[in-house]
Parts: sequence; C-alpha cells; structure tokens
Amino acid sequence: MRRFMTTTAIAVLMGITTGVPAHAQDQGVEVLHWWTSGGEAAALQVLKDGLFNDQAINWEDMPVAGGGGGDAMTVLRARVTAGNPPTAVQMLGFDILDWAQQGTLGNLNDVASAQGWDAVVPTALQQFSKYEGNWIAAPVNVHSTNWLWINKAALDAAGGAEPTNWEEFVALLEAFKAQGITPLAHGGQAWQEATIFDGVVLSLGNDFYKAAFIDLDPAALGGEQMKEAFDRMTTLRTFVDDNFSGRDWNLASAMVINGEAGVQIMGDWAKGEFIKAGKVPGTDFVCMRFPGTQGSVTFNSDQFAMFNVSEERRVSQMAMAAAIMDPAFQSAFNVVKGSAPARTDVSDEAFDACGKKAIADLAAANTAGTLFGSMAQGHAQPAAIKNALYDVVTRHFNGELSSEDAVTELVAAVAAVQ
Repeated sequence: MRRFMTTTAIAVLMGITTGVPAHAQDQGVEVLHWWTSGGEAAALQVLKDGLFNDQAINWEDMPVAGGGGGDAMTVLRARVTAGNPPTAVQMLGFDILDWAQQGTLGNLNDVASAQGWDAVVPTALQQFSKYEGNWIAAPVNVHSTNWLWINKAALDAAGGAEPTNWEEFVALLEAFKAQGITPLAHGGQAWQEATIFDGVVLSLGNDFYKAAFIDLDPAALGGEQMKEAFDRMTTLRTFVDDNFSGRDWNLASAMVINGEAGVQIMGDWAKGEFIKAGKVPGTDFVCMRFPGTQGSVTFNSDQFAMFNVSEERRVSQMAMAAAIMDPAFQSAFNVVKGSAPARTDVSDEAFDACGKKAIADLAAANTAGTLFGSMAQGHAQPAAIKNALYDVVTRHFNGELSSEDAVTELVAAVAAVQ
C-alpha cells in the first residue's frame, strides 16, 4: 500500500489533535462528492487508500453521480437543512463562498498555518479557499477547461497536424467526418455545452473573455464578438452525432478513446479516462489547448469544503485537510486525476507529457495574468449568473435560439440576475 503522509504532515496532524481524546480519530469522515467515473474514482482511491487506510480513519463514502456537481449540491442542501452536514464536501468556486456566507463551514487556519498554505496556493485559488481571511476549504487540484483531447490515429489519418486556429480546427473536424467517425464527441448537458463555450469565447481573445465573463460588460456580452462565438457554436453543433443528448461526459471521452470519435472539448479531468483505459499521451491521444487559446488558461479547482461538525469528527476532518495538502499526495492524486497540483511547489517529475504541459501552462498563465476563472465551472461568476449563462448557451446549441437572439437573451439574462 502506498503511503504519502510526510513527516511534516504527520507533525501537523499531531499538533492539531493535541488535547483531543485518542478515540476521536476513529470517528472518521463522511465525504460527499461526485467523482464516480472510472478516472475520477481511481484518483479518489489514492486519497482513500494511500492516506486514510494507513491512518485507520474511517471513510464514509457518499457519492452522487453527475459531472457538474449539481445533484450533489441538491443532496447537500437537504443534509444541511436537516442539521446533519457531511464532514467534507467536494465543491467548486462560488459554491464554497456561498456556504461560507451562511456560516456553515469550519475553520482550517491551524492546519493551513502549519503547512504554509498561504505561500504555496496560487492567489487565484485562495479567493475560493478563504473567506474573511480564514481558510475554509482545502484545494485538491487545478483543472483547466480549454483543452482538446484527440484520437491520435484519427489525427494521423487527417495529416497529423494539430490545429492552431479556428479555421484549421474546422478543417480537422471535416477530415474526421470524411473518415466515417463522429468528428466531435459531446454529451448534451448544459455544463458540457458551457465548457465548450469557455474555449470558444477565450479563442476570440483574452480581453474579450475577461470583459464578458469576469467583468460582465454589457458591450462584450451583447457585441459582434459574442455573436461570432455563438456562430462558432452553431458550426460545432453540425459535427456532433445524433445521440448526444443527455450523454455523460466520460462516455463522450470513451468515444474518442475507442476511435469512434475524433476529438472531445473537455476539461483535463478527461485525461483520467484515457489513463484509466491504458492510453499514452502522444501515442494514443493528443492533448492540446483549444485552438487560439495557447498561453491562457480557464481554470477551476476541486476543493473539499469542511463543514462545522462535532469536536470528535473535527480531528479526522483536520487530518483530511492536512493529507490533501501534503505535496506527495498532491503529486500522486493529480497524476491520476489529470489535473495540476494546487500547490506551486510540487515537482512535475512524476507527470506525463500532458501533466507537465498543464503545470507549465498554469505557471505561465499565472505569471502573465491570463489565468481566468472558468465560467462553465463556477469560477467566473456566482451560481445565479452561471446558470443564466448556461440556459442561453444550451438553448442556442440545441437550436432554440439563433445567434442574434442568443446575444440578446444573454444580455437580458445576466441583467435579470445581477
């Protein structure tokens, strides 16, 4: 069995449990999450086995399927309303801050101070991990959404050239179509369509993405560039198979893995599916940034928010936080998950080519100021605005709105919930 707890992490755990009865560690942690696909479950197993079994801390698993986490949040609301919150909950972005504002989250300052989180967690992440100066969540990773995942054999059959701009990307999709495979593997769920939209909008310029999704500038939301973004979504819709509606994202990944489709536009959690299937970057599949977005990153971070629990459960809760932020775990977990570590001091030595690229791209974007919260993954705007954007994007993708009408609806939808 692998053991990832370093001497430092163990010392942290001993320090924060001082004065609490030894039997308290047996109380365990109840963990609500939505990591149920093959690659996600494999990554989660690193945390379960490599850390908690070694420490004899009981893990009570509470999985709720659904890639965007919406169903998990519904279950969470019911649990909190009933006065029985889980110990730790997987969360994204503004959802964490929403719960913090309600006073339901615990304080992780002791373990954060002992492990020096302030110095190693990127500032862009800290705005979601802290509330009013207090650490309330432990970030597990940094995902980014503006990726393409391409079947290498299909790409080679199309000439082998990775597309560098929109026109080349469309030409590649046409080549896949000519091969008799589905050009674009997609699952017809609102969050998946929004994930594609992330890349499309970013490909039209960093300033445009920031103005539209970070600043909510009405001129950007309602201008010609936004119409162009919707026009590009219309084009992409023509390359999706007829059975896309309701398909889970990992099943779309499987289409690319199995050679049934040419490419998927998806966050880098998709890499976990390829790795789980025994596929090798550069040999079986190609990872690249959405054409026109190299040098920029739209990010989200899976974090475990820690709820107010009994003192007995708090011991195991703090142990979980310390374990999550241990550098060795950050490396081991993210190698499997497909994401980059949430700590800037973790070596890329154990990562494959896609992982090294993810780490390098994240560092470069952070330095250049081109690291943007993902609209699709709840890191650009709070849930109400995100959901309003979702509604317009998915209605357009499904043919209910023209590009012109979508632009009008987008401006109105955002204004209505601001």
